[in-house]
Amino acid sequence: MWLVVFFGAAVLVALTPGANNLLGMHHAVHHGLAKAATALVGRLFAFSLMIIAVVAGLGPLLAASTTALTVIKWLGVAYLVYLAARIFFTPSQAAPHDEKALGKSSPVRKEFLVAISNPKALLIFTAFVPQFVDPSRGPVQAQLAVLGVVYLAAEVLAGTGYVTIGAIIRKADLSARARRRLDQGTGTLLLGMAGVLAGSATR
Repeated sequence: MWLVVFFGAAVLVALTPGANNLLGMHHAVHHGLAKAATALVGRLFAFSLMIIAVVAGLGPLLAASTTALTVIKWLGVAYLVYLAARIFFTPSQAAPHDEKALGKSSPVRKEFLVAISNPKALLIFTAFVPQFVDPSRGPVQAQLAVLGVVYLAAEVLAGTGYVTIGAIIRKADLSARARRRLDQGTGTLLLGMAGVLAGSATR
């Protein structure tokens, strides 16, 4: 029962609009459902590294380090600004399938870098997940590992949802002007997220 409760809570957390979910939707619009869904592997790999760190006992140490969180935060800010700039400067006449105009940067790599450079993601695994650990159920490390896997499943569900929305938008066959406005909106949201992250406290 506790895993069911955790899964429900994890899905709600994973569904929260964020940079990775927005990026997944953007990838689906420009690269299609299959490629965008595959790109989720990058995000899951980043989260898996965080889970491993938490299970190994390193996660709480990183979360408690102001210096580490500050470095991660500003790397995240810089990368979000970079992604927004790339979107803004994509030629407006580029079709959703125009890989040359959209750049050759791998969607998988983008998903990974956005996830690994987000200090909020680290705090999910060091503050949110441990709340569901009960020493009476067995070894804490084993529970953290199981909860981590369950959270990854929730992230797959949420990420797939956003990717599906992007795929629906892609099938709508929007005009070049509408696509450009959509991209500008995406870039603006990414810049806004970068601003929120820049202004957030590290402790």
